[in-house]
Amino acid sequence: MQPEEIHINFPDGNSINLPKEITALEALKKGGQGSLKKAVAARLNGESIDLSRALSQDGTMEPVFENDPEGLEILRHSTAHLMAQAVKEIFPEVKLAIGPAIEQGFYYDFDKKEPFTPEDLPRIEEKMRLLSRGNIPIIREELPREEAIRLFSSQGESFKVEMLEELTEPTVSLYRQGSFVDMCRGPHLTSTGQIRFFKLTHVAGAYWRGDEKRPMLQRIYGLAFETKEELETSLAQRAEAEKRNHRKLGKSLDLFVFSEKVGPGLPLFTPKGTIIIEELKKRVESICRQYGFQKVMTPHLAKIDLYQLSGHATKFADELFHVTSAKEHAFVMKPVQCPHQTQIFASRLRSYRDLPIRYMESEKQYRAEKTGEIGGLTRVYAITVEDGHSFCRIDQVKQEAMNMVRIIRDFYTDLGMWGNHWVSLSVRDYGNPDKYIGDPADWDTCEAMLAEISDEMGLKAKRREGEAALYGPKLDFMFKDAMGREVQIPTVQLDFATPKRFDLTYINEEGKPVPPVMVHRAILGSYERFLALLIEHFAGAFPTWLAPVQAVVLSVTDRNNSYCQRVFQELLAAEIRAELDTRNEKLGLKVREAQLQKIPYMLIIGDKETEQGSISPRTRSGENLGAWTVSRLIERIREESKPGKQ
Repeated sequence: MQPEEIHINFPDGNSINLPKEITALEALKKGGQGSLKKAVAARLNGESIDLSRALSQDGTMEPVFENDPEGLEILRHSTAHLMAQAVKEIFPEVKLAIGPAIEQGFYYDFDKKEPFTPEDLPRIEEKMRLLSRGNIPIIREELPREEAIRLFSSQGESFKVEMLEELTEPTVSLYRQGSFVDMCRGPHLTSTGQIRFFKLTHVAGAYWRGDEKRPMLQRIYGLAFETKEELETSLAQRAEAEKRNHRKLGKSLDLFVFSEKVGPGLPLFTPKGTIIIEELKKRVESICRQYGFQKVMTPHLAKIDLYQLSGHATKFADELFHVTSAKEHAFVMKPVQCPHQTQIFASRLRSYRDLPIRYMESEKQYRAEKTGEIGGLTRVYAITVEDGHSFCRIDQVKQEAMNMVRIIRDFYTDLGMWGNHWVSLSVRDYGNPDKYIGDPADWDTCEAMLAEISDEMGLKAKRREGEAALYGPKLDFMFKDAMGREVQIPTVQLDFATPKRFDLTYINEEGKPVPPVMVHRAILGSYERFLALLIEHFAGAFPTWLAPVQAVVLSVTDRNNSYCQRVFQELLAAEIRAELDTRNEKLGLKVREAQLQKIPYMLIIGDKETEQGSISPRTRSGENLGAWTVSRLIERIREESKPGKQ
């Protein structure tokens, strides 16, 4: 009897009939898909499958290679399984949780009574290498869900059992490599021998399923790449990033502190850290004023009703800080500023001639983040947010949004960061409209308008579904941090929904009340997170306009102290941020300390400078500038502090 056949099409136009149950790898070979040495999976009708999977249906198939984004994810996910196998062989009592692929690598969460030690990671890594050299086949199995539950129950894997009990599918897939078995949808590599270039990096705590009421697990992180060169490059980047770590530099440069008495997630900014934040505020507000923005101030709390009306009480239900006093006042610490600003607009009758009305504000917001996610300046409870909104007519929306893009361009050009970015056109998740507020027709208008802006301004925005805000689509600007990771900072968002929710109106040309459109914008987001980014971006060596101390006056001997004091006072009178160091210490020590503090200019004053009424400036990079007048240095610092200078 003739065996059953399936019909497979390939991207190159080749099309063949093959015996049913042939493996994906054999099908690719017979389809003439070239060298498959670096293939890690196949894509059948858009779904990735194991190369060893037996085929039972017609379709279109293509290979997935190691260097494809999807191929790298499969490599990294398989490496997570390899690490879990190594951990189980060294520590049999450990229970397994989950182990996904992440950017540049992977992690796996374990339940272990005693914490992993720094010495454990090399042991685990060496075991992984042994298992890799063993070239153990990775085999997919499918079991009835109840049978899988019995299997993992017999092994004491309670986390796996919990996940299985929540599934509704009658059949689940498992992957075996030797004696190790894990539940997973896959796909995976065909053997452990394909996993070669990896490195375990660190251990961190993580609550099971991100719930602080559930067990605290230990998460081991690792890197995995296709080639040795890529792994070494990543390790070098991480070493450089560690030198730039904002927590370490923030402490050594005396920019911010945390106090157990105040509480975690509540940074305290020192005079130097405060200078940087204030300079950022001045710069961004100066640019925004050129585009008609006016500064407002709103309270740090409000009635819950405000956020229920805006929709934020639902969206941030688990992140709200509730404040109840003995006098039965019930308030919520503000999680966002836009609802407050709507009430400033609503306080007076507005005409179409008044619009656009533009507000900007840099104030605290509060989010009850999960305790385990709090760390450094990047995740805090108290966030100082730079925020702005334009209330405008529909015919003004496009110009308003374009002006906000120009503000973003101007600000990031000043920092030397413009160009090191890409733009996301963040639109709805069309399959889940209940996630958003507002009229679908308004959403259509907003999304089309942002696409036009991208085209006209050459932003080349990439459309990303499901990334929109609660109330409207947005343009998100994605920059790279010192680790090469992408971070979203500035954003421009169109919002037809919020004004309607708050019954905001203006009187149009026909004398009728109509709702305005809100255009939201954030230029640098939160000052805390942005400061962390800048510390790491500049490795603490801030541009002259941002440096907390722009110049330090250093005496060579006590004989020069009086003249040093006069120079110092002249700098202060010119509003140069300066320090005076006339300690009875060796000049080399004082210069070295100033360099460690990343101060742009060190003004050396000895007998010669005192006699001539001059200074000898030295830059933090070690360049000696020769004999200068104080006024010349003041002019240089002022020039370097102008917009566009770095």
